[in-house]
Amino acid sequence: MKNRISIEGRDGSFNANIARPKTLPAPAVVVLQELFGVNADIRKHCDELAEQGFLAVAPDLFWRQEPGADLSVTSEADWAHGLRLYGAYDRDAGANDVKDTINAVRNLRECNGKVALLGYCLGALMVFLTAVRNSGVDAAVAYHGGDTEKYLAEVDGLRAPLLMHLAEEDEFISRAAQAEIEAALAGKPNAIVYSYAGQRHAFSRHNGTHYNAAAAHLANGRTSEFLHQHVG
Repeated sequence: MKNRISIEGRDGSFNANIARPKTLPAPAVVVLQELFGVNADIRKHCDELAEQGFLAVAPDLFWRQEPGADLSVTSEADWAHGLRLYGAYDRDAGANDVKDTINAVRNLRECNGKVALLGYCLGALMVFLTAVRNSGVDAAVAYHGGDTEKYLAEVDGLRAPLLMHLAEEDEFISRAAQAEIEAALAGKPNAIVYSYAGQRHAFSRHNGTHYNAAAAHLANGRTSEFLHQHVG
């Protein structure tokens, strides 16, 4: 399929959704999924990035467990299914998969050699883990990454410019956890953390329960400016 490529990783091959801008080669953004797989929301994010001039690639993070998982955020059964996949997900192996994706994307003829990371929820945690454990990440953007506070001991490994979005009323990331994240990144001159007052988890998810157009527009505008500054 023209919108899918195969990534040859160190542990096996897996698929990735790809959205191409009109002008190539272009800087790339590797887009990392929530617990719903590479679903319609993630594909739409990729399309929006392509419209901004980026080559957007979303790897299948759940390829070891359930290749091609594509779950609906409005289905209770899919929520339960996604939570099971999330709970069994190997984050260390996943960080390797993300790095392998970066390497593969950088070598595509359609890429100009610059590669950023952007992730949501689980994907945002994987953005953080990949960025602190590896070089070669040109920029990193994380939207409400659950459990990030559990890995803050690794923050000294961060070399890439990092933009993090946190929802003040996030039901999955406590105020205390958010404070820990902000404190750990406060000493990093290349890290920016924005908190969105009154917002809940996944406030920027298309058609999500807690979608807020104003907050999403603000966050996405900051993301676009950040990506254009560092890889565009």
